[in-house]
Amino acid sequence: MAGLPSTARVVIIGGGAVGTSSLYHLAKAGWTDCVLLEKNELTSGSTWHAAGNVPTFSSSWSLMNMQRYSTELYRGLAEAVDYPMNYHVTGSLRLAHTKERMQEFQRAKGMGRYQGMDIDVIGVDEVKRRYPFIETHELKGALYDPSDGDIDPAQLTQALAKGARDMGARIIRFCPVTGVRRENDEWVVVSAQGEIRCEIVVNAAGYRAAEVGKMFGREVPMMVMSHQYILFEEIPELAAWSKEQGKKLPLLRDVDTSYYLRQEKNGMNLGPYERNCRAHWATHNDPMPEDFSFQLFPDDLDRLEHYLADAVARVPILGTAGLSKVINGPIPYTPDGNPLIGPMPGVPNAFVACVFTFGIAQGGGAGKVLAEWVTQGQTEWDMWSCDPRRFTSFAAAPDYCVAKGMEIYGNEYAIQFPRHAWPEGRDRKLSPIHDRIKAFGACFDAYNGWERATWYAKDGDDISEEATLTFSREGPWQRRVREECLAVRDAAGILDLPGFSRFNLDGPGAAEWLSLQVTGLVPKPGRIGLVYFADDKGRIVTEMSVVRHDENLMTLITAAVAQWHDFEWLKSRMPKDAPFKLIDRTEEFSTQILAGPNSRKILADVCDADLALPWLTHQETKIAGRWAKLIRVSFAGELGWEIHTRVDDTAAIFDAICAAGQQHGLKPFGMYALDSLRLEKGYRTWKGDLSTDYSILQGGLERFVKWDKPDFRGKAALLNEKQQGVKKRFVTLVVENPGDCDVPSVSTLWHDGKIVGETTSGGWGHRIDKSIALGMLRADLAEPGTAIEVEIFGDRFQAVVQKDEPLWDPKNERLRA
Repeated sequence: MAGLPSTARVVIIGGGAVGTSSLYHLAKAGWTDCVLLEKNELTSGSTWHAAGNVPTFSSSWSLMNMQRYSTELYRGLAEAVDYPMNYHVTGSLRLAHTKERMQEFQRAKGMGRYQGMDIDVIGVDEVKRRYPFIETHELKGALYDPSDGDIDPAQLTQALAKGARDMGARIIRFCPVTGVRRENDEWVVVSAQGEIRCEIVVNAAGYRAAEVGKMFGREVPMMVMSHQYILFEEIPELAAWSKEQGKKLPLLRDVDTSYYLRQEKNGMNLGPYERNCRAHWATHNDPMPEDFSFQLFPDDLDRLEHYLADAVARVPILGTAGLSKVINGPIPYTPDGNPLIGPMPGVPNAFVACVFTFGIAQGGGAGKVLAEWVTQGQTEWDMWSCDPRRFTSFAAAPDYCVAKGMEIYGNEYAIQFPRHAWPEGRDRKLSPIHDRIKAFGACFDAYNGWERATWYAKDGDDISEEATLTFSREGPWQRRVREECLAVRDAAGILDLPGFSRFNLDGPGAAEWLSLQVTGLVPKPGRIGLVYFADDKGRIVTEMSVVRHDENLMTLITAAVAQWHDFEWLKSRMPKDAPFKLIDRTEEFSTQILAGPNSRKILADVCDADLALPWLTHQETKIAGRWAKLIRVSFAGELGWEIHTRVDDTAAIFDAICAAGQQHGLKPFGMYALDSLRLEKGYRTWKGDLSTDYSILQGGLERFVKWDKPDFRGKAALLNEKQQGVKKRFVTLVVENPGDCDVPSVSTLWHDGKIVGETTSGGWGHRIDKSIALGMLRADLAEPGTAIEVEIFGDRFQAVVQKDEPLWDPKNERLRA
């Protein structure tokens, strides 16, 4: 075999299912000058011992897209690359013990139907018909997925490898990478077989991804779990049934108990995700070995006893089978359980496709997404759920990764409730006034690690974690959120908002360059403006507020979770010899939102600022003798200001405002109230209503497009879309008689029995006392007054398209007061 080539366009580090899929999809895209380097033999990491389940189910739209693509790819892969594979499409049953689980299944059914999948929610009798060996005690029903099944991970990997090789890509085995360096805008990858120079490097090193990340000076947010599954000997009743039926049983998942049970030939495979789980290689006393290829951990069956007993009670024939083998191998976890696919933060021409907990199910789709990132710089689907930049530096702390990884593993099948805050890994970033607002009764959740108040409880309110495990709007928070919203409406409210991402853009030519990046106008000095960034296809990348200080100095403010994403979007598009610079100043400042009709009176009591300056202006002042920046904007949709302060001055300023506010009805409010208030104004949220799944025009943002600018990114695509006609449009809907639940995101919109759109967010508007949904609707139906149906957890409710104006204060008279 030929040795290591001296050059390549792309080098992929890691030869598991994801690495080979990435190579295969790059080659399919025409990038055949690509080389994959594998430390040992292909599949030697997590791939070889993976169970090989291939579900499509996910509560995430993007992950469901990715997994759906995998199933479609795998069905035709053997024939496409002429390599035999064992791929059994058996279908699956996810069992539900509770009403809430059935609600989750109904939402997944709607998402799957939208993506063209025949997912269904079935009753207990149908469960028994499809799985005759099951006991149905305590069950409410199940989700049936006909596309689910299992595949041989080694065969899958070899098939992808063969397909890539046949198109001209190279795979070099037994070639561990020992380092990388940057030379002349290229990468030099150093390996045991020599050096290879390339344009782009991909870290697909699985559970060794952190080791490879360090070669680039990056800390990869990950840890490694011990995952066990048990193989059982042949069961005569099962063998007889399979012979008679000519098929395997559906894969069974008892998600409320937390295990899967799969027919394996004529025996069974039981795979629990146990609460009493174990992390590996997490301490100095337990370091990762230099090589762990084709190895396993010792059996630890005591951890599985409860799950085995439950599975035997559920499927009694399992209790007649002898134990054949226990597989206990390493699988990697990020702090949120989703993989890392996309640009390597802070590193040019480097990407990651690693830390896959479900690498076999997601591998096909991951290769597609990675290849799009590399070859096009953008992906077909918005993949923020997997973007490495969703984590910032705090998330790479080993203790945080271990705590969150174990929490995710032990709750692998948990329902994602909208008001539930996971308890592990908290208090990583605290506001300067965290203790003050906690004393007021604040309940918290983390936003890019920053603890923010979600609502304020009073004595006697149920603040237990159990109380949040519901989809119903009528949790213990609801009355308090209403009180907070009405205080903002009638008097004044103050919201502590630490962690706003903020970047200074400073230097000659900065405004001219920024104008080319945004669809609209850069505000004049002394003003603030909202700007939108489009990609080359005209899709929504992000929004930022631009505070223009003078001709050459601006502060760009964006969402807390967007910090690394938006900074890199800007930085990577700046000319190398730019006379201006971009500086991240997020950690230096904090923010409060003061909003409500009495907010001007409160500020007048504590500062001598010109409070008659109009909406969208900003000024400096002093409060309690400390510097503050007052910005006349309000995401709450009432008269108000953002008060930006240096971190060390925040407490003194907050105390002064609170003291002055006592006589004006000032009340603290949280993120839940802010979400309700912004829905009534039709204000969008990033990666909810604003994402690359939609174009600027689809998003209803044409008023932020300055068509007569000489040029801006995405202009050609947007002009073409405008000429061809926009196919779907952003709408505000009022849901009539919605029951006890508001609209989740990605809920299906119906008209005349046809799917015509999807929601992007929803909730209850306390100022108007109505259930609101924001969404994308087929353009011909986006006329005000049109009646459609919105699906909420399987039931359809009538909803009416509203005028293209806010539901509350439609002329913005209160906002501009």
